[in-house]
Amino acid sequence: MTSRLPFQVLLYYKFVPIPDPEQFTAEHLTFCKELGLKGRILIASEGINGTVSGTIEQTEAYMRHMHSNPLFADMVFKIDEAEDHTFRKMFVRHKKELVTLRYEKELDPNKVSGKRLSPVEFHEMLQRDDVIILDGRSDYEFDLGHFRGAIRPNLATFKEFPEWIRNNMNEEYRDRPILTYCTGGIRCEKLTGVLINEGFPNVYQLDGGIVTYGKDPVVKGHLWDGKCYVFDERISVPINRTDEQVVVGKCYHCGGPAETYINCADDTCHRQHLVCEACDDIHHGYCSAECEEHITAG
Repeated sequence: MTSRLPFQVLLYYKFVPIPDPEQFTAEHLTFCKELGLKGRILIASEGINGTVSGTIEQTEAYMRHMHSNPLFADMVFKIDEAEDHTFRKMFVRHKKELVTLRYEKELDPNKVSGKRLSPVEFHEMLQRDDVIILDGRSDYEFDLGHFRGAIRPNLATFKEFPEWIRNNMNEEYRDRPILTYCTGGIRCEKLTGVLINEGFPNVYQLDGGIVTYGKDPVVKGHLWDGKCYVFDERISVPINRTDEQVVVGKCYHCGGPAETYINCADDTCHRQHLVCEACDDIHHGYCSAECEEHITAG
């Protein structure tokens, strides 16, 4: 892959049984550090989920290494260019689940999940009148950007989804097509399984997630408004590459258009909030007068 910038960010996952995942975790951390990568990788008995950054040489070597392992030979990597590392450290951790859900039933995306739609197919279905568009992410991610007409699940964490579905998905949705999407696709692998288990048979997921949709040369991110929240130091990336770009984020202070997330400058608060440039100057990076006074008083 040709790149204008010296670094790359890799986003990937694979649901595949990993024998002795704890040992694999330790060995993988050593390998990533030796390679010089930085990022966050989760490993469980059900598979791997990661985002890493490195030079082109480092990331290409990592992809070759992973593809040489029969478990990950067909793993898809989503690649973004970057000017530098998008992480400060390298974490590889063993977890019980790749995405924390704690659902009472076993969910294996290799057995039960929604029908995968390419970006072009997803774009076509978005324009139908009978579809339900369900955002598979958290509330703060939705607030920065989302597909037009999507339902905002007012959730702070992914594990709240099963209860939210039971309380909010009406009977009228049972036979309607439900389109789900998330950043890279992994959360929808589980979310669609929950929906099917909860009695919604007509479920679809955006294959490759929002980031793949934004790179598709045909749809070019059309019908996405705002930006996409990402879990590294970039915080957000553009998706809609057409001339229909819309800012949907609202400043925490004034309610005006905003696309910049910051953490409150008070170390005892660190509330992540959207802020416009003018309010950032006025409030000096604090989310409230109380937080600024707390620092001043200290």
